[in-house]
Amino acid sequence: MAKDYVLEKRKFVIGGVAICIVLIYLIRLFVLQISTDDYKKNADSNAFLNKIQYPSRGAVYDRNGKLLVFNQPAYDITIVPKEIENLDTLDLCRTLNITHAQFLKIMSDMRDRRRNPGYSRYTNQLFMSQLSAEECGVFQEKLFKFPGFYIQRRTIRQYTYNSAAHALGDIGEVSMRDIENDDYYIRGDFIGKQGVEKSYEKYLRGEKGVEILLRDAHGRIQGHYMDGKFDRPSIPGKNLTLGIDIDLQMLGERLMQNKIGSIVAIEPETGEILCLVSSPNFDPHLMIGRQRGNNHLMLQRDKRKPLLNRALMGAYPPGSTFKTAQGLVFLQEGIIQENTPVFPCSHGFNYGSLHVGCHGHASPLPLIPAIATSCNSYFCWGLFRMLGDRKYGSPQNALTVWKDHMVSQGFGYRLDVDLPGEGRGFIPNAGVYDKAYRGRWNGLTIISISIGQGEILATPLQIANLGATIANRGHFTPPHIVKEIQDGELDSIYRTPRVPTIERQYYEEIVKGMRAAVTGGTCRIAGSILPGVEVCGKTGTAQNRGKDHSAFMGFAPMNNPKIAIAVYVENGGFGATYGVPIGALMMDQYLHGKLSPENEKLAEDFSNRIIYYGDEER
Repeated sequence: MAKDYVLEKRKFVIGGVAICIVLIYLIRLFVLQISTDDYKKNADSNAFLNKIQYPSRGAVYDRNGKLLVFNQPAYDITIVPKEIENLDTLDLCRTLNITHAQFLKIMSDMRDRRRNPGYSRYTNQLFMSQLSAEECGVFQEKLFKFPGFYIQRRTIRQYTYNSAAHALGDIGEVSMRDIENDDYYIRGDFIGKQGVEKSYEKYLRGEKGVEILLRDAHGRIQGHYMDGKFDRPSIPGKNLTLGIDIDLQMLGERLMQNKIGSIVAIEPETGEILCLVSSPNFDPHLMIGRQRGNNHLMLQRDKRKPLLNRALMGAYPPGSTFKTAQGLVFLQEGIIQENTPVFPCSHGFNYGSLHVGCHGHASPLPLIPAIATSCNSYFCWGLFRMLGDRKYGSPQNALTVWKDHMVSQGFGYRLDVDLPGEGRGFIPNAGVYDKAYRGRWNGLTIISISIGQGEILATPLQIANLGATIANRGHFTPPHIVKEIQDGELDSIYRTPRVPTIERQYYEEIVKGMRAAVTGGTCRIAGSILPGVEVCGKTGTAQNRGKDHSAFMGFAPMNNPKIAIAVYVENGGFGATYGVPIGALMMDQYLHGKLSPENEKLAEDFSNRIIYYGDEER
């Protein structure tokens, strides 16, 4: 009998269809049971409610144990979208004091997986955050009317003082980038945005806990699953002790009222930052609560830029405070000797048609009185001689040696302070001038850098660090604002001193010059403010398109120094006008715990002084 090939083919077709159907079912089962957890979430959400337990954030203290930042109760409203039924949105909006448009936007943002990648209809989602106890109380009374809505207790930051906002920083809601970078966070969590809150976020935040609650068939909470056997308690964040002296900080902010600039004080021995003033500043209370966003926008639009941390980010010409660093380089390189008066000063540096002015004083001078009188000519001649010295082979090679010494003293690069946003300032290298002058330049071309002008830029932190380095006679520990971490240890870089390329013996000459500036030079007013204390200082008058900037760098006492300080007041004029008296008052406060009655009157006078910028007060 002939073979029926049509029947034979039909058998294979039917078999193939059956296999395809089986494969489809297997793939679908794999997707349902393994690839997606939607059904598991649905089943779990019917039986369990995972309630996050937020840890209390670590507190922050000043160096004397005064509480600076603490926590106070706040409440979030969360929802499980799957459980919401017959919601009276009008009543809800009235109860929470929001508009219907705001309600719709909240729901839209919640469902947007780009904004909220962890969105699920079956799990808790943030609806509103940071309600006060009063607001939460009103909502609590009506909670039974809004199935699917829950109250989550948490804490928000509070501040003891209206001070140190730039140093302390603030916290805000996590961004998408924060969530992507660290799976610890979910939408609605808070993270440090600035200051120590950002730098030490992982210490301060603690670890979340969770309560697993059991529900009945109607979604009502029946208690803890297995009597809390699988609950995990939250772990509080670590407390921080700062190097900041809050009384010193508040005095600095008072003295800088109605002025633009900065004060940075450092404990030379440890590198701990004693105060970090940036003016104008702002009240840290503006950065808490639901109005944080509006307040931040208001501060952003302020022309005086109160959000800018000038202590770390302000790049200024250091002016004559830089002469101390120059003197150290010239001594190290053998360009000058301590007691040899080699350079003339005829009301300034004169070479051909080039003139760099200077005020009247005896001439020629050795190094110590040159520092004391802040002689421009002395340091101009020093740089001119160094860049023209044949032992280097070329001005380019000489400038490279000079730059390396400056970098070793903490200029031109970040000091790695434990705060975000630090600027690096600027120390030019030979390539900068080769490009600008096509390789045809010498010491005369760039003579302004010898007195801390021209292309030289430094932050107030770097200037204060120079003071600490000189106070220590040749070493510094990188400045840091945190003194201690509860049950923890500071990074090793804040426990390891750095040694510049300058030999220790040369620092003693600079110290003598800075002491002479107080006893009979440009810093004499510091001696009258601090009688009986061996203050060392150096003024700076930094040229500017408008009125000059007033600067001061110093430390006290001369032996066994306790404080090094830099003051920078934009458009303040001579260094002795604002920089020196403000610096001396700050030293008096720190060394004696309070101002003398006479100095308190002087401080009141300076706090009331207003610097105007043309027709506009800044």
